[in-house]
Amino acid sequence: MMRLMNMPAMGHAPGKAETPATGENGQSRYGAGRKSPLGMGGTVAVHALVIGAFLLIPKEIIDVITPSTPITTRNIPVEPPPPLDPVEDVKTDAKLPSQPQPDRPTAPDPFVPLPTGDTGLIGSDHIGDIGPVPPPYIPPPLPNPVLTEASIDPRAKGAFQPDYPGTMIRQGVEGAVTVRVTISPDGRVTAIEKVSASDESFWLATERHALRKWRFRPATRDGVAITSTKTLTVRFTLTN
Repeated sequence: MMRLMNMPAMGHAPGKAETPATGENGQSRYGAGRKSPLGMGGTVAVHALVIGAFLLIPKEIIDVITPSTPITTRNIPVEPPPPLDPVEDVKTDAKLPSQPQPDRPTAPDPFVPLPTGDTGLIGSDHIGDIGPVPPPYIPPPLPNPVLTEASIDPRAKGAFQPDYPGTMIRQGVEGAVTVRVTISPDGRVTAIEKVSASDESFWLATERHALRKWRFRPATRDGVAITSTKTLTVRFTLTN
């Protein structure tokens, strides 16, 4: 069952003065039921942005895309291929054994007579006899090359003797030096080697003088100048 609730009558009660609504702190709540102007302004701005965006959309996007005409297909009958020709079965007889054929004589080779007389072969008059084979040709040996040894150039013979060491002169010592020199194709001494020396001072004087002053007529092979070596002995002798 529904209960009936006693609702106060709407309106002003007689004999009582209307009092304004107050909050918890006693402050008046006059105008609390009214809407804020800031909220209404925000609502209007949002609607304006939506309408502006709709107006800025390109026309191509707004246009309605109409579907194309559907493609219809139909079956085309294919003619069947012509029938193949029937294959006839061919039966072959069994192979008969072959009979051997008799050998038939062949024609003999023609006889070619050989010429008689001089056959052109060395050492025999008989046909087919070759005779002795000549020995192979051996070229004669090459002649030995003509070699000439290097010799002292007469134009440099006067300056061939090295200077006498001063210490050996004061001591009155004589001596000798044997050397081996290498002579280039232009006659100059390119290297010198000591074989023996009676004193080191004699060897040093000979080495220094040979590299600067000695000149030779170079050795030759078949008239062509070549490099060669020569062994010489230089003697140091005091004179009165």
